[in-house]
Amino acid sequence: MAGKIVAVFDFDKTIIDLDSDNWVVDELGGTELFNQLLPTMPWNSLMDKMMKELHSQGKTIEDIEEVLKRVPIHPRIIPAIKSAHALGCELRILSDANMFFIEAILNHLGLKDYFSEINSNPSFVDEEGRLRILPYHDFTTYSHGCSLCPPNMCKGLIIERIQASLAKEGDKKKMIYLGDGSGDYCPSLKLKEDDHVMPRKNFPLWDLIFSNPNKIKAEIHEWTNGEELEKVLLQIINKISLDEEEEGKSTRASQLLSASDCKLQIISASAHEALPQALSVPQ
Repeated sequence: MAGKIVAVFDFDKTIIDLDSDNWVVDELGGTELFNQLLPTMPWNSLMDKMMKELHSQGKTIEDIEEVLKRVPIHPRIIPAIKSAHALGCELRILSDANMFFIEAILNHLGLKDYFSEINSNPSFVDEEGRLRILPYHDFTTYSHGCSLCPPNMCKGLIIERIQASLAKEGDKKKMIYLGDGSGDYCPSLKLKEDDHVMPRKNFPLWDLIFSNPNKIKAEIHEWTNGEELEKVLLQIINKISLDEEEEGKSTRASQLLSASDCKLQIISASAHEALPQALSVPQ
């Protein structure tokens, strides 16, 4: 029954325990320049700029990959992802990091094949060997129109697209959304009453949700670390599965009763027709 559940994970500070952009910049010695440039441009554009600067300093794609392999992750996150997948959940990622960082980390951890879809800022290695990082929504040509989200990515629009694609499949699927940052607030607002949102406690998403919880239609389940993420996520999956199993039993029972009533009516009518007609007795 867990096959009717779609779990959507943020990546930074949710799957891994820090921000992958900051980790790479800090580990490759670009922190000072990053902080100088931060007030001058959007974050996504700044990361592309930093990759150019680090490349000019002789840092290679291999250097970036080695840094990403050392990224801290709570030891219970990997079992949580594998358990959710084993229970039949469809797993997706929705992140404002970038595809190169995410795929490099997931490949190193042996987790990439557990996710059916990764939504993040596109990236590629150019002919000079420099990592390019592009915006998910090209804000230089149009605005996504959401005041809650950064110009390069509205996660709410992506969640709406996922919801629309799931609706086309026919089966009604429940969504679990896990996140921590302010960018995870917009998609949380898009969730429905049968869905679940898991904000990381004392992080921006948690603060935004609990400043006005009535705005959230989904059930809210907080967590603090990888151990709690695993526990809460699996509890939600099991509860949804049990509820759907009970609902299925109830539906089947109703169908059996309906079929039984119909059968009784047919038998009753047949028996009535089979009775001998009363004979008139001569007086």
